[in-house]
Amino acid sequence: GNNVFLSVIDGGGKEVYRRRVKANLEAVNEALETYWPRIEALGVESTFNWYWLVDGLRLRGYPIDLANPAKIEQYNGIKHADDKHDAFHLAELQRLGILPKAHIYDAQLRPVRDLLRRRSMLVGHRTALYISFKSLYSRTTGRQMPLGELKSLGPGDAARLYEHPANQLIAQIQLEEIGRLDKSIEGIEKAVLACDRHIRLYPKLLTLPGIGKILGMTITMEVGDIQRFKTDGDFASYCRAVDSRRMSNGKQKGQNNQKCGNRYLSWAFVEAANFAKRSDPQCRRWYERKKARTSTVIATKALACKLAKAAWHVMAHNTDYLPERMFPGEQRDLENRRQPATGLAKSPKD
Repeated sequence: GNNVFLSVIDGGGKEVYRRRVKANLEAVNEALETYWPRIEALGVESTFNWYWLVDGLRLRGYPIDLANPAKIEQYNGIKHADDKHDAFHLAELQRLGILPKAHIYDAQLRPVRDLLRRRSMLVGHRTALYISFKSLYSRTTGRQMPLGELKSLGPGDAARLYEHPANQLIAQIQLEEIGRLDKSIEGIEKAVLACDRHIRLYPKLLTLPGIGKILGMTITMEVGDIQRFKTDGDFASYCRAVDSRRMSNGKQKGQNNQKCGNRYLSWAFVEAANFAKRSDPQCRRWYERKKARTSTVIATKALACKLAKAAWHVMAHNTDYLPERMFPGEQRDLENRRQPATGLAKSPKD
């Protein structure tokens, strides 16, 4: 968080320099000044605060890769591990050309992506306030308050809902917080939608069922370069839309890393599935059949997986959504039902 450990190795794998410096771009540049002309590759561990270092070094023209810690296997046989050993290990992997690399997001679009992530956080806070408000009202009055009625309330309406001053104060504070969150979320949405003309794949995503402007922008911003996903299955896995079971001989032997992937894309496609099953007839019919065989949660996640794969095709091939490709079996059934019956009808005697 406040320092960077540097390790420089030569072509034979011998460490020629090591030093801990302050987490400052100028300090890093000064420490490596004598080696810059001969450095062939750089590797930086992907931590929560890598933006400043990677962006700063790339602006100066240095070749740098972002290491993916989730794919780096820990070296065995060492008794003591610290920043010194970790830095040397990254340098050695880079020298051998086997450093697992993470995607370096475009520095100009990254702030828009982070802004959408903050919107998601604020929406979560607002939803928690909605649930808390309705729970208090139900416990106190024995009645349910519809969400539409709750949204129409203002801070001044809290006094008429309860008799006790404490409950009135709780309701007033929650309504005030909801109002502030509404304004913040609305401001973020206006700022984000003003950037939509600069994003190439965004309009194509709007042709998918259940995906509106905000979800379309969220998916576009989180994906970045769609070409880094070779297949629709790879993209669905990145969206956490597939299971992570580990099977052997037809038996489950455990689970793989369930958190591998992008949680924001996972949320976006589950939201899209919830909207799609309410607004799109084909999605609703497919969802109902899946729910009858499994459960509500599994059916929603399965529909989210289909939407994720459809989104990959839309973005990778820059084309509109084609429902006959997403639901090929249902499309054939509809065509068969539309075709007139052929042949002669048999008489009752026959």
